[in-house]
Amino acid sequence: MPLIIRNAETRDQDSLTVLMFAYIVGFYKKPKPDTSKIHQLIQTLLEHQRGIQFVAEQDGDLVGFATLYFAFSTMRAEEITIMNDLFLYEPYRNTEVEDQLFMHCQHYTQHKGYAYMSWITGTDNQRAQQFFDQKGAVRSEWVNYSFVPPAP
Repeated sequence: MPLIIRNAETRDQDSLTVLMFAYIVGFYKKPKPDTSKIHQLIQTLLEHQRGIQFVAEQDGDLVGFATLYFAFSTMRAEEITIMNDLFLYEPYRNTEVEDQLFMHCQHYTQHKGYAYMSWITGTDNQRAQQFFDQKGAVRSEWVNYSFVPPAP
């Protein structure tokens, strides 16, 4: 069966949940979110109001996903996409599957009229940095910060 890159669908929820846990817990070593929260996020993205999720399907199995969130750039006064996630199971990294999933995000951004697509990756994720550099990505001059509210 050929590689298919497509929008996530309701029928993908279970497989996509497994992928997202592999990404969050397995790859990034973060605490496992509640399954209901992952399902709520998937449902929100299925509505295409705040973002969209794409899946990579190989031989009938989901092997990766990418998430674009919709936002605005004040500097450009235009809408942009933020690629918050690009994840594939290990055997599919550095393959045509990864290339196609990334290019799908780029094409979506361009064809829907967004000003640009931005993303970040971990400073220790050398493999991803090399992949993005090979794709002609431009490193930002911005430094990223986060605020995490204290637990109630």
